[in-house]
Amino acid sequence: MTLTRPTPGVEDEGALRRPGAGRAVAVLVLAVLAALIPLLGPSAALNGTGEAAAPGTGGIALLRAVLFAALCVPVGELFVNRLARAVPGAPGEAPRSWAPYAAGVGFVAALGLASVVATGNLVPDSLSEIDVGGLYASRDGKLALVEVNAFLVAGLCAFSGRPATVGWPLAAVVVAEALRAHPTTEHDPLIGSGLTLVHLACAALWAGGLLHVLRGLRHDTPTGVALLGLYARVAAVLLAAITATGVWSSLRRMPQDTILDQLTTTAYGRVLLAKVLLVAAVAALALWARIRLRHAADPLTARSPARAEVVVLGLVVAASALLTAVPVPIRW
Repeated sequence: MTLTRPTPGVEDEGALRRPGAGRAVAVLVLAVLAALIPLLGPSAALNGTGEAAAPGTGGIALLRAVLFAALCVPVGELFVNRLARAVPGAPGEAPRSWAPYAAGVGFVAALGLASVVATGNLVPDSLSEIDVGGLYASRDGKLALVEVNAFLVAGLCAFSGRPATVGWPLAAVVVAEALRAHPTTEHDPLIGSGLTLVHLACAALWAGGLLHVLRGLRHDTPTGVALLGLYARVAAVLLAAITATGVWSSLRRMPQDTILDQLTTTAYGRVLLAKVLLVAAVAALALWARIRLRHAADPLTARSPARAEVVVLGLVVAASALLTAVPVPIRW
């Protein structure tokens, strides 16, 4: 009988490429947790505020969370692929694109939200209650149709020979969401839409970009680390833009002299406070990852806080979706 010594690194590579059952279970648990936030969040946020939630708020918030997540994935891929061009010795093996799958999921979520708009912002009990033609008669209906068609086109672009074109329909989704969030009856709706546009675009670049960078680290370590460092520098600018637009938007909806009170007495304020705390945790994790990336003996140790950052960003997406579903305490 002969003994052979395994080739160094082969078993380790296999271990990296085959996630264990523990990781799969962890991802499943986190996905369920992210889904529970929009589903169960409205009742917790509204408890004791005296505000009433619209019918189906939990389901609508869940659909919007799925839509936001589906938007982040392809936007992040485009962003990181563009950043990779500036890295010396471009990555040899890019991770497989998730854009086609994300576009499909986004299409289903947008279709579900459009069906709600088609029934007068009520959850339909049957297909006969959905008035598809009525979507063309209202501003919200037209915007819902834009999102449905945009995700459909994005999926076709992702499957085409020029996947970079997926950015145009995704930009239409961002614009539609920004306009939807600020109806024409609001004071200076264009300012609010502009703030939401920048906020949502930067958030999608941040969350989706980090996810794609971490997926690439499994395939090409040397250039992957360099790409993570480049992403970290750009992410600092994105965080500043997200913070500035978020604060400005909050002050527009909750005037400065009432904001502290509304953070605890209104559903919108409570969800906003939870989102702020989650974003603060994300910022701390991002700083931790950057310190490890620059000063640790092994830069790959930055993956641990970066992975935790992705997880918390998922919760931020869920909280953002819930924020769009609870009553808005506009006081002019």
